[in-house]
Amino acid sequence: MQNSRSATVRLPVMEHLRWRPTVNERDFIECALQSDLRVDGRHSFDFRKLKITFGREDGSSEVQLGETHVMGYVTVQLVQPYRDRPNEGTLAIFTEFSPMADPSFEPGRPGELAIELGRVIDRGLRESRAVDMESLCVVAGKHVWSVRVDLHILDNGGNLIDAANIAALAALSTFRRPECTVGGDDGQQVTVHDPEVRDPLPLTIHHMPIAVTFAYFGEGNIVVLDPTYKEEAVMGGRMTAIVNSNGDVCAIQKAGGEGVMSSVIMQCLRIASVKAADITSKIKKAVDSYTTEKALKKVKRLPTSVPQKINVTNVTMDGKGDGELEKQSVQMHSDVQQISKGTHILKELH
Repeated sequence: MQNSRSATVRLPVMEHLRWRPTVNERDFIECALQSDLRVDGRHSFDFRKLKITFGREDGSSEVQLGETHVMGYVTVQLVQPYRDRPNEGTLAIFTEFSPMADPSFEPGRPGELAIELGRVIDRGLRESRAVDMESLCVVAGKHVWSVRVDLHILDNGGNLIDAANIAALAALSTFRRPECTVGGDDGQQVTVHDPEVRDPLPLTIHHMPIAVTFAYFGEGNIVVLDPTYKEEAVMGGRMTAIVNSNGDVCAIQKAGGEGVMSSVIMQCLRIASVKAADITSKIKKAVDSYTTEKALKKVKRLPTSVPQKINVTNVTMDGKGDGELEKQSVQMHSDVQQISKGTHILKELH
């Protein structure tokens, strides 16, 4: 009874911390949308400014979509595969909602939004077979690589799903797993090599499933792309379409809200296909820039053990045989002896 009583007290506090628009603010946002205008000046089907950066280590990315800020980080470890899929590795998505990003986020146990976000991104990546799982197999039935993607929400400015999805794809594109070899008497012993010994290997990514989120207003008659934090507080429903640059629909998520006609959904899918191609090119461009910059840094870094180049005067041997060389060495030895004798005589005179 005490636990249930404390839970009923906590929920209204969390709801109170979430921003709620007034009647005038709600009417202003809806009236502006009816005139094809948005509070931040965008058109209905425009994304906010996208910025993709990477950390010092491979597999670390930061994405800023407007005021939304998400960080992604990828790690791997060797585990036993599932019995029904002995030749495939695993991929898992974990989300962390910090109260620093939004006062309504509770620390500790993930809420409904965190669970939904993780499931949508996981479905888009795993079920569409974007990452080659068979390439993560080391020893069938014994050892496979388990890829873990951690998504940290740093600032909630709206549309967390799209920003987190881009962060996950950018981190996976730059990640490098350690190279390993199989040996031993039974051929089951796995040796994981240090990155200094053997270069790590990138993941095999077949395509990039891009999440594109639409918000519905006015009984589904008004549709906008990439809703902001304030628009999410006013919207009547939301749909996320996960599409790749080829136009293939990988997944669709409709989380309750108002109903939408099939014609509107088809229109959203066509728009999502165009936006997915644009975002894919931006991710690839950012990854290529990061890879080129890292390669240049690697070339400029010279270890201390590298031998220095010394200019030596060319020596020609003019067909001299071994006997002639021996004569030259004997002559040099006698010259050295004479010089040492002269030096000794000079010392005695002084």
